[in-house]
Amino acid sequence: MIFWILAASYWVHLLSTIVWLGGIVLMAFIAWPALNQGTLDANQWFQLQKRFLPWVNASLVLLLITGFIQMTNDENYSGFLAIDSLWAWAMLLKHIAYVVMVALTATMQFILYPAMTRTALLAQTRPETAAAERDKLAAREIRYLRLNVAAAMIVLLFTAIATAV
Repeated sequence: MIFWILAASYWVHLLSTIVWLGGIVLMAFIAWPALNQGTLDANQWFQLQKRFLPWVNASLVLLLITGFIQMTNDENYSGFLAIDSLWAWAMLLKHIAYVVMVALTATMQFILYPAMTRTALLAQTRPETAAAERDKLAAREIRYLRLNVAAAMIVLLFTAIATAV
């Protein structure tokens, strides 16, 4: 029975990683440059973000659950916060990067995107004020996207290290 639970956990974990990492790559390397070049308008960008957020949230939750199942069944696991090997250090650093990704996603979802919505509403009455605010928010968004990509790469690096041990 444990074998099938682990096999299903690995499968769901890999699928969630594809959705999560594919979405980050789409947002950071394809959609954002398209928006800057004018081949994607701001409304399309916002709609893309809104459609992608539930997938990100679900992927992050599934990664947490399936990762916990896999970690606690790994022969290298010695217990909670038992940092006694290279594998344990890699897992600790991987989880720190994961928490950074969750924090960035939450900041974008609950602070940045609502501010962008308010700015879009402000543009209807005071376009010059809204333009300045929109530029500041766009700069913050690209910083958050880049940090998210960096955190994702760190998660994958430490996953590779832990797997190689």
